[in-house]
Amino acid sequence: MRRDHFRANMCGAEATGARWARLVLAALLSVLVLAGTAQGQFSGPALGASSPVNQPLTPTTDPAILYPAAREFHIGPGDVLNVRLYGTSEYTQTERVAFDGTVQLPLLGILRVQGLTPHQIADMIATKLKDAGMYRDPQVTVLVTESPNQIVTVIGELHAVVPLPSEKRLYDVLSTAGGLPPTASHTIVINRPGVDQPIVVDLGNDPAHSARADVPIFAGDTIVVSRVGVVYLIGAFKNQGAIPIQQNSPLTLMQVAALGGGPGFEGKSGDLRIIRTIGVDRKVVHVDIKKIMNGQQPDPVLQADDIVFLPTDSMKAAIKSGGLSTLLGLASILVVAARP
Repeated sequence: MRRDHFRANMCGAEATGARWARLVLAALLSVLVLAGTAQGQFSGPALGASSPVNQPLTPTTDPAILYPAAREFHIGPGDVLNVRLYGTSEYTQTERVAFDGTVQLPLLGILRVQGLTPHQIADMIATKLKDAGMYRDPQVTVLVTESPNQIVTVIGELHAVVPLPSEKRLYDVLSTAGGLPPTASHTIVINRPGVDQPIVVDLGNDPAHSARADVPIFAGDTIVVSRVGVVYLIGAFKNQGAIPIQQNSPLTLMQVAALGGGPGFEGKSGDLRIIRTIGVDRKVVHVDIKKIMNGQQPDPVLQADDIVFLPTDSMKAAIKSGGLSTLLGLASILVVAARP
């Protein structure tokens, strides 16, 4: 009787276990089905081997784009106008253009000035004063002392909004924004309304040709100052990390090694690797850093995003980590092994 009761319990337990196994299997299948239909945060196609990635910028060479004709300043709401009448101090007025594009002046009342140039406004005021018989031949000047509409935005390694009441040059705007920091690239990109392609300006490193890069800047332009490229130093160097490339001189392997504290004792000096990525293609160049240090091989010039990797020799690393005791131990082992 007890044996039958035990067998019944065992059968019930097996049935329960089978039932739970089926439930778990069904849950796993449902998860797999849902996972097959789920969408990730990025569902776009993967980049192919020939996809353009981080392509170098080509400087703009078209003079019509780099040096366009001067543009007239057009008045807009919020601009502050200083109106002066030559020969008299009685008619001197500073007014801000209202949101409806009008300005109120003495003797003339409300004038619509939005969309006009300062020269056109001066001619209109002079004509009205003359037609009203107030002045015979009035000489009027209109100056813009403040303009929230005439600005240039600088982004990237520099962050600034530079007022531009009149035409300025690129160097003036960069200087007003605080000057280029050491991490800034000398390749400047200008996004200009009305121009389809970005304007790429290479500031260069030769002061004799710096005037070529001092292109005119107009209101509404956005100047993008990108970060300079870096070289990554990893492996058996004293200091590892990213080393920025200076814009005024090439950066060689020896300079990078010196900035990294030099190659360590544990490094494989004959197997240093320079890993260079062009688009999505990666190439590895093996060099002997000891021969380069001794002048037996040329010092290669590095490019942005190069990876300098010095592998570690396990035996040398063990010796370096163990110190003098490891050296003495190895020496004793060699002595014992050399005995007959």
